[in-house]
Amino acid sequence: MIFPRISLRKHRRWANIAIFFIVVGLIGYALFSQYVMGLEACPLCIFQRVSFISVGLIGLVAALHAPLSWGAKIYGFLGVTSALVGAAIAGRHVYIQNMPATEVPACGPGLDYILDVFPLFEAIKMVFTGSGECAEVVWQFLGLSMPSWALIWFVLLGVLMWVANCSEFSRYYHRQNT
Repeated sequence: MIFPRISLRKHRRWANIAIFFIVVGLIGYALFSQYVMGLEACPLCIFQRVSFISVGLIGLVAALHAPLSWGAKIYGFLGVTSALVGAAIAGRHVYIQNMPATEVPACGPGLDYILDVFPLFEAIKMVFTGSGECAEVVWQFLGLSMPSWALIWFVLLGVLMWVANCSEFSRYYHRQNT
């Protein structure tokens, strides 16, 4: 068995519900680390949270809708796209954290100020340029920073979203086992 069989609507529904609850857990821990542990979220962290929430909401809507064929593929495409955007943001964050100290950009204004003062695309460009607070590693688990774990989770959620909602895997499995 190379690929898991997620061809039935109920299996897709359970996989999408799992995606939603994984995201709820991840966002719950992010909020816990911010409000209980006192770790401030930098602008890139906030963008990663938005990407996680979009993946989770797509999973929830896909679970509630439980579409067949093309509908499932559309949800899979949307979920994978959201996960890829999140992975790109997390990858940029990891890159900024691993820059030499002399190349780290200076700390800039907060995200609220940036979004209030600058046009949207210029604000996004400023956030992705990074700032000093994004380069600071304040939390680690098993030697990896929070953005590194976010990158891993975005990849895992993207793969699960693809497997859960794209029927090519289940067709391949069915051909191999008949």
